[in-house]
Amino acid sequence: MFLFHFAFFLKVFKKKTDKKTLQIIFDSIFKHLEISIREIGYGDASINKKMKEYINTFYDIITKIQTWNTMSKNEKKDVLSNYIYLKNDHNDLVDYFDNYMIKLSNSTLNSFINV
Repeated sequence: MFLFHFAFFLKVFKKKTDKKTLQIIFDSIFKHLEISIREIGYGDASINKKMKEYINTFYDIITKIQTWNTMSKNEKKDVLSNYIYLKNDHNDLVDYFDNYMIKLSNSTLNSFINV
């Protein structure tokens, strides 16, 4: 779910923030993800493979959520279910990400990062 949160974050703030700042945030997020994978105990070859998977999945998510605001609830559930196992209907997860987008849109970048 982390990748969805970050994808929505970038979707909202790419309109409000310069590319250099967003690149710094992107690099930092994925560096921390790599460190977390290392702490779990993966070796260098496995880390490279995992990071490639995460980045490819992330870019795929970004592509799929570009029209999130115009999608129906069922279309949104389909997008989520491509990446997250949804045992039940999970309308609440769609509502959660709709509300998350609203919160991001009504906030400043500085409220999410340490400046």
